[in-house]
Amino acid sequence: MKISVVGLGFVGLSLASVLASKGFNVIGLDVDVIKCKKISNGIVPFYEPDLKQVLKNGLKKNLEINNNFLSIKNSDIIFITVGTPQKSNGAIELTIIKKAIASVGKIISKSKKNPIIFIKSTVIPGTLENTLLPILEKESGKESGKEFGLISNPEFLQESTAIRDTKFPHVIVLGGTEKKYLKKAKIFFNILHPNIPIIITNYQTSEMIKYANNSFLATKISFINQISSICQNIPGANVDDIAKAIGLDSRIGKLFLNAGPGYGGSCLPKDVKAIMNFSLKTGTTPLFLEAVEKINEQQIVNIMKLIKKNCGNLKGKNIAILGLAFKPNTDDIRDSISLKIIKILLKKHVIITVHDPMAIENVKKIFKNKINYASSITNVLKNSHCGIIMTAWPEYSKITNNHIKNMEKRVIIDSRRILKNSKLDCNYQAIGIGS
Repeated sequence: MKISVVGLGFVGLSLASVLASKGFNVIGLDVDVIKCKKISNGIVPFYEPDLKQVLKNGLKKNLEINNNFLSIKNSDIIFITVGTPQKSNGAIELTIIKKAIASVGKIISKSKKNPIIFIKSTVIPGTLENTLLPILEKESGKESGKEFGLISNPEFLQESTAIRDTKFPHVIVLGGTEKKYLKKAKIFFNILHPNIPIIITNYQTSEMIKYANNSFLATKISFINQISSICQNIPGANVDDIAKAIGLDSRIGKLFLNAGPGYGGSCLPKDVKAIMNFSLKTGTTPLFLEAVEKINEQQIVNIMKLIKKNCGNLKGKNIAILGLAFKPNTDDIRDSISLKIIKILLKKHVIITVHDPMAIENVKKIFKNKINYASSITNVLKNSHCGIIMTAWPEYSKITNNHIKNMEKRVIIDSRRILKNSKLDCNYQAIGIGS
């Protein structure tokens, strides 16, 4: 069996590496020649724990990296994992996936195989049936259901746990109309992931499942952040104890109940906006999701209030930002709340110094010399009037009085509460803990 993965970003490279390491013959395809060269040499173009080793294992076995669509000609299975970025109005941009599908269609027109084409890219309901399928049939000159199968197969990977999530998904969703190809797909995934539940449904439902999944996760984050804001106005109240207690209720669950500066990353903000935009087109006003998004935006306001309360007039003040990635164990800064805070502070003529174990280089591409970059926790806090912990990197939980001794004003704002039990000689403010 020959498997191709089109698009070697976070999802595609993780999938291709895991499949090859399991012994499948895999071609990883990306139009970016430089990226392909790096990956072929075992270099991962972004940070993801365990991916580098799995990639190297795959390259030693059956993983070939290519930038030529002709390489996928004789594939039995083709995964499409290209990006669907966000437009300014919140809708998804389909240009990349439409080009990829057109290219795949032209290639399979020359193939004697009847491949299954899985769409793992996140797309709004109706996209496969109304947009991608017609392109495939036109470019291939073949009939869906007879000469190829098109199946929706959304992914549910989390950054920082992508390899684990690829190897051990919580569910497999297959959306389509062609029973023959759905049956083949089920057999394949039963072999790949024994004992994992498989949901077989139609295109629209499968596409909607991904948005419903991510919207609910965003909802849990906004919910606990709303509770966190209330706790801050109750002396002694602690949002972590509340989250622990309600998380033990099996109807609620403990995951995604970590109050903080708000959700970010490549999925939740984009998917919430996309489903809100789509909802309006169906004639449904997404009142609930509008509230979820508004609460998320309010967290930035809450952090700014804490900064102003403890620092007064911000002009000319030195502010240290600890953590730039939207979560630990990644270098992804897409929709990072830290960057939004930095932009606000720059408009107030603040002198900003930042630190992050992994994301510094990505941030330099955006802010260049507008801010300062520190290589250590001690240096980022030196001469600062306030230190703001934005990302729960393990290093930040080990901050001591020695790290803060050279601050101009010893103020620590901890959006993750990772220092709540530390005995620091400073003015300590934590989101979600009433003072």
